[in-house]
Amino acid sequence: MRTVNSIHIHAPLDEVFHLAADVERWPDFLPHYRWVRGIRRDDEAFVVEMAARRSWIPVKWTSVQKVSSSERWIRYEHIGGATKGMSVEWSFVPLDGGIDVTIVHDLTLTHRIVASRIGKWIVGRFFVEPIADQTLWYVKILAEGLSNGGTA
Repeated sequence: MRTVNSIHIHAPLDEVFHLAADVERWPDFLPHYRWVRGIRRDDEAFVVEMAARRSWIPVKWTSVQKVSSSERWIRYEHIGGATKGMSVEWSFVPLDGGIDVTIVHDLTLTHRIVASRIGKWIVGRFFVEPIADQTLWYVKILAEGLSNGGTA
């Protein structure tokens, strides 16, 4: 199962990248995130427990976050929860006076029922895509507000 979510943000790359990478602060400006708790951090990775909502449905997972400021990517590997094994990559491409931000989720669904067409729809289209869309939308709102003189 692969989902791709993208948005164009009219704000400086550094601002957008910082907001996206600062995962511990997401619940401060992403209303669909219930919490993000740091578990362990070293020079290469940050293990976090993340909890969000899809409408009224609570979801929770554990991820390893890796960030490359120089290459401008953020990657997650889900190591716990229903999406264990999912790889997520955020990419940032300067374009037309702003930044195109794309999130790609890849998950190999192995359970027979979950790997079915309806299972892929439930996981991908019902949970992953809407949560990622909301995340991008709120990052856009905040980044564009900051670039127009707002505060975080």
